[in-house]
Amino acid sequence: MKSMIKKSLRWSISVGILSFLLGSILTVVSTSLLAGVSWGIGMLIVLFFVFLGILFDMIGIASTAADEVPFRSMAAKKVSGARQGIFIIRNADKVSSFCNDVIGDISGIISGTTTAYVVLQIMIQFNQREGSFIYTATSVLITSLVAALTVGGKAFGKAFAIHYALEVILWVGKIINFFEHQLGIAIINRKKKKKDKT
Repeated sequence: MKSMIKKSLRWSISVGILSFLLGSILTVVSTSLLAGVSWGIGMLIVLFFVFLGILFDMIGIASTAADEVPFRSMAAKKVSGARQGIFIIRNADKVSSFCNDVIGDISGIISGTTTAYVVLQIMIQFNQREGSFIYTATSVLITSLVAALTVGGKAFGKAFAIHYALEVILWVGKIINFFEHQLGIAIINRKKKKKDKT
């Protein structure tokens, strides 16, 4: 019991540190991209982070819903990405935590702050002061639109991930396989890498 608590605590601390680092990096990137751009470009950046959150939320759900058995069969047939898929499913708790809690939440926070920037840029362009009716109406409209896209997109993504969990995880496995064996970038730290090449 104590070992399990210590393991969970270590994982929680690791996730916290990772969230801080990724949050810092993504915030710097988004701030740099927003510098001097129009509100239209800013809105595209908002949509990018909304989509990023939906995508990783979908991967996190699929990792918990996917069945390992088909991946074993595919791995035996040397299907690209199958072994990576097995790893993802066997570590579904960590994968879902990373995708849903780390990337998903960070994307939501950044899309929110970026939305505020977009509203500000629109108001500057139309010479509207904070507190005016147009400022308030525009802020509510755009914020509500982004919230609707985020919630609606994640709802669709969850349903899709549950029904097509195998396809989603295999797709992710193929991408990881490409990075590991074509570009030489280690994403999954596995032993016996030579035997795992698919």
